[in-house]
Amino acid sequence: MKKIIVMAVLLASFATTAVNGASKSAEKWKAQHVLLIGLDGWGSYSVPKAHDIPNIRSLMKGGCWTLKKRCVLKSESAINWASMFNGAPTELHGYTNWNSRVPEVPSAYTNSHGLYPTIYSILREQYPKAETGCIAEWDGIKYLVDSLTINYVDVASNYENDNEQLCRMAEKYIKEKKPTFLAVCYDQIDHVGHAIGHDTPAYYDVLARVDKQIGRIIQALKDAGIYDDTIILVTADHGGIGRSHGGQSLLEMEIPFIVYGKNIRKGVELKDVVIQYDTAATIAEVFGLKRPQAWRGLPIYSVFER
Repeated sequence: MKKIIVMAVLLASFATTAVNGASKSAEKWKAQHVLLIGLDGWGSYSVPKAHDIPNIRSLMKGGCWTLKKRCVLKSESAINWASMFNGAPTELHGYTNWNSRVPEVPSAYTNSHGLYPTIYSILREQYPKAETGCIAEWDGIKYLVDSLTINYVDVASNYENDNEQLCRMAEKYIKEKKPTFLAVCYDQIDHVGHAIGHDTPAYYDVLARVDKQIGRIIQALKDAGIYDDTIILVTADHGGIGRSHGGQSLLEMEIPFIVYGKNIRKGVELKDVVIQYDTAATIAEVFGLKRPQAWRGLPIYSVFER
């Protein structure tokens, strides 16, 4: 009988230690929540010229930023969304076309799902109870993020006719679930870039509209009571020139990178070299995650307060 009691006490002690250990690990995070807002087709060239992006400018003023972040080549969508989420260049993850659904070149490394490890999959492995979401306007995103490791994946199916759908989806999910990590992926800017052109009045009109929606999403963080414990990243997959992208010009390759929030330095223009696959590594650093050896991205340590 004594052995049974002792064993029960030991098991209870182990369970308490395990729970407290997980809690203590989370306490060491730089923030309990990360919101990544990705704007497809948002070239850095547009930021100095844009006159109506107060929310983006507020994040820049209150956080860290650079307009010199570079995408990977080719400067196309699936290639760069993949690198943004999986911390690696094209040569390693294997997505080689703008509309890649699967790697055209076999991935150099795969996880248990047969996919190159993403920020979602390593967060799920190391913190299984983390609430994660990915919502997008372009359905191609869902093929690049390892959807099996995400709690909530959805696509705004009619965004061309209803440009607020993605924003409403993000507001609702944030308020209901208070996600640990959420990516909100816009396509409106890239769409107008192709249809009408980059660096046109229509382009800046859409950027201004998206900026207003970013403000609403930030307000949702406040309404959910998690704003003060959140880090917000705003970046892009690529820029553009004329009605296209995919080339090697800096108009196509240079994209903004903005980091704002808890434990982030304020009002700092970054001098670091930043490339697309550093995005995932920087998010991993927020959560204290062990990064896969297959990743090549590095955290941008200079954004964090010492």
